[in-house]
Amino acid sequence: MNNELKEAIEILEKEKGISKATLLDSIEQSLMQACKANFGKNDNINVTIDPETCDYRVTAEKEVVETEEDILDASLQVTVAEARKTDPEAEAGDIITVEINSKAFGRIATQNAKNVILQRIREEERNVVYNQYSNRLKTVVSGVVQRQQGKTYLINLGKADAMLNENEQVKGEKFQTGDRVKVYVIEVKGTSRGPKILVSRTHPELVRKLFEEEVSEVKDGTVEIRGISREAGSRTKMAVWSNNPDVDPVGACVGVNGSRVGAVVNELHGEKIDIIAWDENPAFLIENALSPAKVISVGADPDERSAKVIVPDYQLSLAIGKEGQNARLAARLTGYKIDIKSETQARESGDFDDMFVDDYDENGEYINDFDEYDEYEYTEEEAAEDVSGLQGIEE
Repeated sequence: MNNELKEAIEILEKEKGISKATLLDSIEQSLMQACKANFGKNDNINVTIDPETCDYRVTAEKEVVETEEDILDASLQVTVAEARKTDPEAEAGDIITVEINSKAFGRIATQNAKNVILQRIREEERNVVYNQYSNRLKTVVSGVVQRQQGKTYLINLGKADAMLNENEQVKGEKFQTGDRVKVYVIEVKGTSRGPKILVSRTHPELVRKLFEEEVSEVKDGTVEIRGISREAGSRTKMAVWSNNPDVDPVGACVGVNGSRVGAVVNELHGEKIDIIAWDENPAFLIENALSPAKVISVGADPDERSAKVIVPDYQLSLAIGKEGQNARLAARLTGYKIDIKSETQARESGDFDDMFVDDYDENGEYINDFDEYDEYEYTEEEAAEDVSGLQGIEE
């Protein structure tokens, strides 16, 4: 038993994650390469390795000729006298198997064999790492910031470094060497230098995967995340649905005292997250998506994928959001082009009467349950309370 070789193979298998069969195959190829370097050819060479004991044997098939004068190629032929040392019954014209002492190979042949083994080990090590991370594609991984090259961060994931390019970074988000961060794997490429891994902090799926980690109901499929729209670093809207009527999807994602959504918000460094209930009715879905704003009416056209929304006058700016963000995220989440008007604007344009044409009494007076909004003035404290409640997190 070749204990030394066996022990070396077992160590490589454990530390590098390279299979024993692959290592034995690389040794076989290296011995074949050494034979070619030593004899000039290896067409008649056979290498056998016992996978259990790691004992190996190198042999050559040679033609038996009468005398040395008949030898045209010493690597392919042997005299009768020499052949009978191995096979006493050998005769001219026979093909015999001759044992080759690989330890007698020259320095160049030995070095070539060593290089073959090392090259194969490096290739297999790269393949192992590539396979490991290609299986993590479209998942969230945790890594440590190694360094910054220009505007790109290198994140160590364990056995490989990932690249967090500028266009996948959240604006204003800065990291220091040694910071631990969670990233979303968007691409894994195999290269001659090992796998090239690209990760993101801005991808909407990062939010989904973080909620799968924090919310058991999402992980087991009880609660589905039906849609996500995100402006990384600022705000995310997420629509959720429960497959169990006894489970509140919004409450499950928010958690007790906002613990679950809070953990995700912390990982995203304070990004606001609006969690809304998904609804198969597009009008209700759009109304939910525009939260924290109150809505008077939604008229949705599924064919045109457009909707007209009327909100109380004092809610218009909240419905649209800062620089249009709330309306923009709601449109992305629902897939509808949303036209938002205040009640006053809708009355002036005639949209209000069109949307409520059936809601008049016998005297032609409009039945408006929302007139109370015009008479009631919201305090800043009440508005803030509504916003935090609908978002599921404290502002």
